Amino acid sequence: MRVGVCYYPEHWPESMWEDDARRMKALGIEQVRIAEFAWSRMEPTPGEYDWGWLDRAVDVLGAAGLKVVMCTPTATPPKWLIDRHPDILPVGADGRPRAFGSRRHYDFSSPAYFEASRRICTAVAERYGKHPAVAYWQTDNEFGCHHTVVSYSAAAVARFREWLKARYRTIEALNDAWGTVFWSMEYRGFDEIDAPVGTVTEAHPSHRLDYRRFASDEVARYNRMQVEIIRAHSPGRPVAHNFMQLFTEFDHYKVAADLDVATWDSYPLGALEEQWFAPDIKARWLRSGHPDFASFNHDVYRGMSKLPFWVMEQQPGPVNWAQWNPAPLPGMVRLWSWEAFAHGAGCVSYFRWRQAPFAQEQMHAGLNTPDNRLDVGGSEASQVAADIRTVFAANADANAAIRSKVALVYDYEAKWLFEIHPQGADFHYPRFAFEYYSALRALGLDVDVVPVDASFDGYSLVVVPPLPVVPDDFAAWLARSGAQVVLGPRTGSKTRDLRIPANLPPGALTSVLPLRVWRVESMRPNVTEAVVLEQNDAATGGFARHWRDFIESDASTSLDVRARFADGHPAYVRSGAFHYFASLFDDALTVHLFAQIARAAGLETQALGDSVRISRRGALTYVFNYGDQVHLLDHVADDAFVIGSREVAPQGVAIYRSQ
Repeated sequence: MRVGVCYYPEHWPESMWEDDARRMKALGIEQVRIAEFAWSRMEPTPGEYDWGWLDRAVDVLGAAGLKVVMCTPTATPPKWLIDRHPDILPVGADGRPRAFGSRRHYDFSSPAYFEASRRICTAVAERYGKHPAVAYWQTDNEFGCHHTVVSYSAAAVARFREWLKARYRTIEALNDAWGTVFWSMEYRGFDEIDAPVGTVTEAHPSHRLDYRRFASDEVARYNRMQVEIIRAHSPGRPVAHNFMQLFTEFDHYKVAADLDVATWDSYPLGALEEQWFAPDIKARWLRSGHPDFASFNHDVYRGMSKLPFWVMEQQPGPVNWAQWNPAPLPGMVRLWSWEAFAHGAGCVSYFRWRQAPFAQEQMHAGLNTPDNRLDVGGSEASQVAADIRTVFAANADANAAIRSKVALVYDYEAKWLFEIHPQGADFHYPRFAFEYYSALRALGLDVDVVPVDASFDGYSLVVVPPLPVVPDDFAAWLARSGAQVVLGPRTGSKTRDLRIPANLPPGALTSVLPLRVWRVESMRPNVTEAVVLEQNDAATGGFARHWRDFIESDASTSLDVRARFADGHPAYVRSGAFHYFASLFDDALTVHLFAQIARAAGLETQALGDSVRISRRGALTYVFNYGDQVHLLDHVADDAFVIGSREVAPQGVAIYRSQ
């Protein structure tokens, strides 16, 4: 566990660097990320490099005892490169190139940019690959930010045709898989296939899904090129990328497979404002962030990181990019930091060292104000560094791995498919996955977030939010695990080519769920359907929203109806260890059902409500209070506490020995 910071020496007079480095070290900072946006300073003229300033910056940081995270600068190609190769610019759905003047103005499929990136990455890696202060690397910055994964350029279309040829081999196979006989869309060759954009009405859904898959693979290809260069010139140093919060436009599992460290950029207040949350929820958690949002992302990235994941950018104060940008409550920067460590983080790095007084992010807070005085976030970062020393002095195993008995399956293609075939305007996959996760966390359960092809061995409970496409042997994998399994609506509802299964949903899962979804409906946001639980349940029921699967089964099967809609149709059915929800239920009913199923899985649950969250790592239990009332831990002995006490104040943290 360590703290870091993002630093931009090119933004400040060189006379400030030594004092900055000294103060960083005194604050407890151990690692510093630099240079992700510095291409125009590294190579101010084509082929002519200026390394002097960066050499001196790295030397100053290293001399202060700080470890450097060196970045490739490819998120911001310089103006001279765009002028030379305007085809580098990505093309929007409107057919217009997106202009120079901000960042991420490049097309992953551009041959010119791929080669330019190869050259600058090689130059940086050769220069700093073996520098003693450079301990880690970061590729690019926030792949796909500002809607830049999908481009409709001529280069992208050309590569898409090659991608299709490799996937289907023959045009006849593609026509058959897509069903292009519909609306007379049959192709005679791959060179007839364009991007699925600008059509009179809805473009072919299988075409659109494959274009999303292709665009995602382009991100992985581009990242892999950079990783291979870094490994060749800087062996033994871990390579990371900083992903974004709840970002789903490319398959992060594929990109992370080439990395050592999956990191992400945590901005809980900006995320709350920009995500789907209702106005009352946004108002309630205005200055703290939703209690489950950061932890959901921690567990997503922990699951795909070979080494302990990092938070590469931690919000230290108000940000600048949301519609409204409140300041965190006192204590929240510390709470967010410790929450990351509790979920397995190896580093929490704050963005940024000092607030910039110019350009697009001048309203974004740093650890220091623009006049170089320590801000609230800086004071709390210093407290976190001191806390870390306290925790390790008392517990040598504070870096122990997370041991979860609950897995939640999270899939990027599911989001793309439901976006292409929503059938209901508000059928939003990330929201539903998050709501399932939040219900589990409200029960005090630690959760691993895993891909669809993960091993489920060792889990007692596996939760699958709506998952339209499942592997053919998915049911067998789940059955072999011996876990209780919860499947959300629409699971198994499509084939990989985006067709309805021949045996109707849940398709390949009928071997463990002997049912047939014969009709579906989506519901407007102001419409709900009552759900009534079985008579021997202490609770009476709740309501369904967004979606309904209409289920029927053969009378000879062992399907157990556990809840029904008011009209008598099954709402929740069970077959052995498999549980199928035919709708998205209200939060209270979801928590109630998960509690029942968790107990059937042999798991102990707690009724934490919506303000307090608990995590376990090794012998330590971590408690976080997002609420506005003191939370009392009356079951914990006074001498068990490492940080805090029985009375966990609002925005407070407590850590105690649980063994």
